[in-house]
Amino acid sequence: MRILIVEDNRRLAELIAKGCGREGFTADLCPDLERARAALAAARHDAVILDLGLPDGDGLDLLAALRAEGNDIPVLVLTARDALEARVEGLNSGADDYLLKPFAMEELVARLRALLRRPGKALGRVLSAGNLSLDTVAREVSIGGVPVVFSKRETDLLEILLRRQGRVVAKETIEQSLHAFDDEISSNTVEVSVHRLRKRLAEAGADMEIHTLRGIGYLLGGA
Repeated sequence: MRILIVEDNRRLAELIAKGCGREGFTADLCPDLERARAALAAARHDAVILDLGLPDGDGLDLLAALRAEGNDIPVLVLTARDALEARVEGLNSGADDYLLKPFAMEELVARLRALLRRPGKALGRVLSAGNLSLDTVAREVSIGGVPVVFSKRETDLLEILLRRQGRVVAKETIEQSLHAFDDEISSNTVEVSVHRLRKRLAEAGADMEIHTLRGIGYLLGGA
């Protein structure tokens, strides 16, 4: 899951990104509206955490523009504006949820996941294929009903493939989902990650495997 954090307080933005990263999210950070618009145009994100008081304008302007374009990406507004009128304005502008500063990281993540579990959004709680299942909230993988410990990167990659099981996932899609803009990515990063996950699945007795379609991408299907 890739999220965009639009927050001009660098320390707070990095804390949010770190907390979300522990829960399986990849985060891009933008300190202003201009870079947020560019980030949304450059890559697909599953949700936005949006501050309102930004150096180059009000976050509600970005929110209103997204909704006017018909973009229904989940937006969690994060702000110090605690007046009822401000909260109502944010929700009426198209915000999906509203969280006041200061906040607990656990609550932010819980609210974010709740938004993504809404019908038609990106996050279903349990994904299954064959004898393989992934609880996307607990980040726990089971094979044949037996819990199996996977690394964070392996779990994130497995989620991407499970969400598109039976369909080819392009290498570029995996790169965008697993890595933030400022991550250093080598030319074979995806290939290495796929190789490791494929090996782990086979060792754990999964009846699903990752198929490589040369020059196209990867597909999770029957072994």
